[in-house]
Amino acid sequence: MAHTRSSYGTGLLPRAGRPAGLRGALALTVSIGLLLAGGCASRGASESEQDTAGPTSSTPPSPTSAPPSAAEVGANELGEVPILMYHRITPNPQSVYDRTPQRFRAELQRLARENYAPVTTAEYATGEMDVPAGKHPVVLTFDDAAESQFRLNSSGEPAEGTAVAILREVAAAHEDFRAVASLYITTPPFGGEHSGRKLRWLHQHGFELGNHTLDHPTLSARSSSEATHQIAEMQRRITREVPNAEVSTIALPHGVHPQPEKLARSGESEGVSYRHDAVLLVGARPAPSPFSGNFDPLNVPRIRSQGGSGSGSELGSTVWLDKLAADPARRYTSDGDPSVISHPADSTRTPAPGQEKRINAY
Repeated sequence: MAHTRSSYGTGLLPRAGRPAGLRGALALTVSIGLLLAGGCASRGASESEQDTAGPTSSTPPSPTSAPPSAAEVGANELGEVPILMYHRITPNPQSVYDRTPQRFRAELQRLARENYAPVTTAEYATGEMDVPAGKHPVVLTFDDAAESQFRLNSSGEPAEGTAVAILREVAAAHEDFRAVASLYITTPPFGGEHSGRKLRWLHQHGFELGNHTLDHPTLSARSSSEATHQIAEMQRRITREVPNAEVSTIALPHGVHPQPEKLARSGESEGVSYRHDAVLLVGARPAPSPFSGNFDPLNVPRIRSQGGSGSGSELGSTVWLDKLAADPARRYTSDGDPSVISHPADSTRTPAPGQEKRINAY
């Protein structure tokens, strides 16, 4: 299904004026004959209809705005999508995977300014991205289910300074910047205490619950049966707490596949089966469009959230967002029309098999 959202004008018609009522008082000097004649005329069928139907003329309705064309917004739905990877959000970073609340907020604000619109990994993988015309999808992913990502305060709301609270604050200040993200769950979820309540809150508020395995092992070092158990058991625990959750994507611990690799995509253990629309890696570039022939659901790259200088910064989010801003033709830009996949006619990218009939090359 469709990948976009469009909302252009309500098309409301102007409210008609109300009947004027009796049209002035009759002069005392008017003859009774004229009064009677005028009275009959005033209460005839034509005026009765006029009283109930309103005035015979009205202001014509204002036309609704037409949505912009794909060319006008520079649509490129075969372009690349940044999938950003976060871990702890902490005032005291201990590794390149940590970000301070201030830097996390600044990155979200940058995304909003540059017309990015958050979607979940599941929405990205299936192409069901709700992105207005002219905007770019971005996926915010969080590994390890750390408390700094999400915990609830005494009022049952996201605690101040956590990733979810900051995301909701930025979203409230920017139209079309949805407060959604994909959180990849391992044991214990978000500190363990009241974990079921936390998982249910996230699901109820539109956040995706993804699989990050039961114990966060390097899956290639485990037997195929143990690797399958690690994935299936984590799914079982998530759906036990949130029965209507659909766990349809996985972030591989350390970005390492099990052997054989296909077990990351689908498998079964102890009566629990799973199938993932996307298998997320750790590094280190933008992901291809889900409509592109380059899309590989078993190997979806991510970009580590990182700025400044230091180890790996050339592959971090600040550098990649700079590159995409400098080369707009490279990134995914929505056309606002869910029925077609628009891209410039001179694009060198090819659509995925089966998508040809939906292509709009302009």
